[in-house]
Amino acid sequence: MVGLLVASPIFAFLAKSHNPFRLIGVGLSVWTFAAAGCGSSIDFWSIAICRMLVGVGEASFISLAAPFIDDNAPAAQKTAWLAMFYMCIPTGVAVGYVYGGLVGSHLNWRYAFWGEAILMLPFAILGFVMKPLQLKGFSPADSKKALASIETAASVEDSEASVISGDVPVGIEGVSNQGSGKSSKIRDPPVSSWFSSDHLMNIELHLIKLTGLSILNQFSRFAKDMKVLLHDEVYVVNVLGYIFYNFVIGAYSYWGPKAGYNIYHMSNADMMFGGITIVCGILGTISGGLILDRMTSTISNAFKLLSAATFLGAVFCFSAFCLKSLYGFIALFSVGELLVFATQAPVNYVCLHCVKPSLRPLSMAISTVSIHIFGDVPSSPLVGIFQDHVNNWRKTALVLTSVFFLAAGVWFIGIFLKSVDRSDENGENQASAHSKANLKPLLSGGEDHCGEA
Repeated sequence: MVGLLVASPIFAFLAKSHNPFRLIGVGLSVWTFAAAGCGSSIDFWSIAICRMLVGVGEASFISLAAPFIDDNAPAAQKTAWLAMFYMCIPTGVAVGYVYGGLVGSHLNWRYAFWGEAILMLPFAILGFVMKPLQLKGFSPADSKKALASIETAASVEDSEASVISGDVPVGIEGVSNQGSGKSSKIRDPPVSSWFSSDHLMNIELHLIKLTGLSILNQFSRFAKDMKVLLHDEVYVVNVLGYIFYNFVIGAYSYWGPKAGYNIYHMSNADMMFGGITIVCGILGTISGGLILDRMTSTISNAFKLLSAATFLGAVFCFSAFCLKSLYGFIALFSVGELLVFATQAPVNYVCLHCVKPSLRPLSMAISTVSIHIFGDVPSSPLVGIFQDHVNNWRKTALVLTSVFFLAAGVWFIGIFLKSVDRSDENGENQASAHSKANLKPLLSGGEDHCGEA
């Protein structure tokens, strides 16, 4: 989780200057080596560090894969394609249970991690060798111009400072004094002075100044993008509802089996809750995408589906915990889970379409960071504290489920906000048709030009 939360905004920001497929290749490479490291771990801290690095690979996908899918999906099936992507989360959980059980029962647990690394390696390689496709809203030319302008400004500033202090940079043949209308020739210093300590120190200070200005410029751009996101009412309302939603889902996954065991005396509560979540997660996620496409994919319709599905899902889940019959609980809770998982594609559709194309990676990254930091991460300990206070699992489950109603209410507000689909807007860095495949790879050498696709 730490690696995921830290790396998500970084990958989103790097997409402005590096090709997304190369970034995904970097992320998956880190994931592959981290998974292999888990299998080779020698103590708790080694496996903990490797598990943290696994989140880096996930971060590259979270920030960049959804915008890529949105760019390439047919207009009438964009949400369905997103649903297929997010359906892979519960599907992967299901496959992971089976895979881990089989490998663990027949081989050593280390082979499970090594097998994952081997399976992922071809995809990491593909991230570097595939034709670099360009996300809508980004242009390598503009990125290079921005960098060049920084270097030029720094060079001019450094030159002016050098002239004022009496130190003349190497290679300046003349300085024009436009104020007086005169020009004066400044000769290059002798070659012997190039390697003097004072001259080398000036070069070092010059490079430090360039680096500092570049870093400040990057932070300035990031702060500007964050300000745009936080001032977007549609985006804020969407993410706020998603936080409430994830608060419940996170606590369900952690405390659900224990609550089921105490309320309904389930002998296999973990398998029961896990099975319901996986099946309903797959079916619900696909259904939500298909329904929104059928309704016509708009931000307003997405909010309608989000609020309605979450409200009805909350009603069924709340009613399920009110029943004393185990079979009645399973039936109602399954319907409720099916409904609440129908939100996955619509909520991410809003994140992608309420911002300019150039802000989509950052939009997805900040959404992911927010729902974890304010949602599922604090929910489990808070629910545990509440349960210790009331000492009644049924009451705890009902209070927790009530948070779904808050999520539905927040998303209901989104219906009445002035929403504009910005997916077709030209960002400040919109790529031309000729340059779309020419972003520089992240691991390229010191070349100043972009490679041809």
